Amino acid sequence: MKIVETKAAPAAIGPYSQAMITGNLLFTSGQIALCPESGEVVGTTIEEQTEQVMKNMGALLQASGASFEKVVKATCFLSDMSLFGAFNEIYAKYFTGKPARSTVAVKGLPRNVLVEVEVIAEL
Repeated sequence: MKIVETKAAPAAIGPYSQAMITGNLLFTSGQIALCPESGEVVGTTIEEQTEQVMKNMGALLQASGASFEKVVKATCFLSDMSLFGAFNEIYAKYFTGKPARSTVAVKGLPRNVLVEVEVIAEL
């Protein structure tokens, strides 16, 4: 196994890695709308936060030698299912390959953000 680390995505805010590679698969930790440089939450709307999540995810994918097109499974967490439509509009711009996906509403997310996304990608 190999730990993935990049300064282009936010540092882990706990005892975990940004991502791990095993065999030809990449497993990312959940990405939230944090600025990689400051560690502060970016945006207040689902659209703004989803854009930042996708920038962070893109940085992890690139650092690992993968891309959005290589994602086989995405797991998405929303603070409220009423955000589903607006989230999907941003999500669809990045995940054009339409990977398998689960989306659930959760009671709370780190730093009180609106969205978190993790993926599994092929290398």
